[in-house]
Amino acid sequence: MDQSLDAMRATLNLIPAHTWYAAPSGALQFVNTRSADYLGLPKEHPLRFGAATSGEWDSHIAFLHQDDHDETRRVWSTCLRTGEAGEVSFRIRNAHGEYRWFHSRAEPRRGSDDTLLCWIGVNVDIEERKRAEQELREIVDTIRGQEAELRQMLDYAPQIIVLVGPRRERLYANRFALAYLGVSLEEWRTSSFLTEVHPDDFDRVKALVDRVSAHPADCEWDLRLRKSDGTYRWFLVRYNPLRDDHGQLIRWYLACTDIDDRRRAEERLQQENVALREEIDKASMFEEIVGGSPALTAVLSQVSKVAGSDSTVLISGETGTGKELVARAIHRRSRRASRAFVAVNCAAIPRDLIASELFGHEKGAFTGALQRRLGRFELADGGTIFLDEVGELAPDTQVALLRVLQEREFERVGGGQHPIRVDVRVIAATNRDLAQAVADGTFRQDLFYRLNVFPLEIPPLRERQEDITVLVEYFINRYARKAGKTIRRVSKQTLDRLKSYPWPGNVRELQNVIERSVIVSDTDEFTVDGSWLPGAAGGESRLGLFGAMSRHEKEIIEGALRASEGRVAGPSGAAARLGIPRSTLESKIRTLKINKSRYRTPASRRS
Repeated sequence: MDQSLDAMRATLNLIPAHTWYAAPSGALQFVNTRSADYLGLPKEHPLRFGAATSGEWDSHIAFLHQDDHDETRRVWSTCLRTGEAGEVSFRIRNAHGEYRWFHSRAEPRRGSDDTLLCWIGVNVDIEERKRAEQELREIVDTIRGQEAELRQMLDYAPQIIVLVGPRRERLYANRFALAYLGVSLEEWRTSSFLTEVHPDDFDRVKALVDRVSAHPADCEWDLRLRKSDGTYRWFLVRYNPLRDDHGQLIRWYLACTDIDDRRRAEERLQQENVALREEIDKASMFEEIVGGSPALTAVLSQVSKVAGSDSTVLISGETGTGKELVARAIHRRSRRASRAFVAVNCAAIPRDLIASELFGHEKGAFTGALQRRLGRFELADGGTIFLDEVGELAPDTQVALLRVLQEREFERVGGGQHPIRVDVRVIAATNRDLAQAVADGTFRQDLFYRLNVFPLEIPPLRERQEDITVLVEYFINRYARKAGKTIRRVSKQTLDRLKSYPWPGNVRELQNVIERSVIVSDTDEFTVDGSWLPGAAGGESRLGLFGAMSRHEKEIIEGALRASEGRVAGPSGAAARLGIPRSTLESKIRTLKINKSRYRTPASRRS
């Protein structure tokens, strides 16, 4: 046995590690030379020769760092109890009082009859590995700290920030993104880009993403993203690839900036420019209000009083009296003068399109709606909208207009249940008797009350005789300058004729007559062809003749309306009976102030 132990000790001394053996009880009996030198054992110490007979297990524990005692005792106690191998890491003090990390493993050595003879152990120096692990932990902790700090910074950024993997797998979304979408991080990771992007933008965006994924590069585009409440907002998306030191794609970084307000402002500006061009191209009635008659002065006094408020104004008067001009004067003198003035002729727009014109529409709302369009109310936000011929609105449009006046909100055609709020002043105008229309059931009473907050009645030109001379001079100067002609005087006969004519078309008719006369004029004296003003040459008698002609014309039209039960259009309508265009008849009905509704029977109202 002694020879066997001597051979074992010699072998253990040759192993380039710290080796030892212990009795079956666990008492340490031998450490090899490498281990003894590390521990600083004297040359004659019995552990160097396997001669230790005392100093049981505790003598070994004494070399260990005190923080490692409990774990080492636990492991070796388990080995002694079970007779099976075990291993543990601990720090051992060297001859200089310094500690190094070792990994120790003990194996049982048994006899032929399975009797435990001793324990053989090997302690491998792992100090460098432990230091590397500690450094790695510190690096990881630092990285985690920096990552946490970075994520906190990203969470406070007022943008949607997203990280996705090289195969577009979702990794991270900041707090702003999750709050906007109304989901948790886990829900976002499993959700689909299909549900977040506006359907109208999806195909375009998918094609862009596919193309840039095939050839990674920085890029940007705009799209609409769905908010948690179901609405959409425009975002500018910057899509950037992140690569490692070897140039391999490891991440995609997306930053989405909200540009919805900017887009809406751009759309509004574009539409306002369109509306402005329309207004510039449109022949204006005249550039400023001209005249000083008592009737006109009274109206202008009312204009100055109401202009500074936000009250709704209802302007009534015959065709051509200058209702839009008065509306513009109210706008120019209001606090909204720097914002848009948007005019809409309700009678000039087909009934099936008027709602889209006023309130806008979404793409696909109806046949031909190829893209979203802002309505006139959105274009006028912050400014004034002028609704000319408001009495011609269809009943369903009257309901929508009433809602705007009451709630200051509306929905685009095809826009679902997402109301749009606006701050718009409404000025309406009509040449109809709206009170009579209410009585006839063709105009909503509640809408009439909402519009009629501040009524303004524009006098016809025949009640402003004093203004005719001034208007004639104004229009002559205007059109002569445009035509490059010089007109020095107006013939007395022409001026008398202009003053005696009743002007059923009011200022607009006067403007047209003077423009036509300037065009054909060959001298410096202004004259008007008498045939253009029937019945205007004989003063009061001529006026009486014109009145008689008007009464006769009115009787004929009323007879046709009575026969057609109040219907104007159609094969059996009054226009067909009289052989004139419907538009001409409607104009004469308004000029002669004929109430066509009084001729309607219950059956014709139903039809």
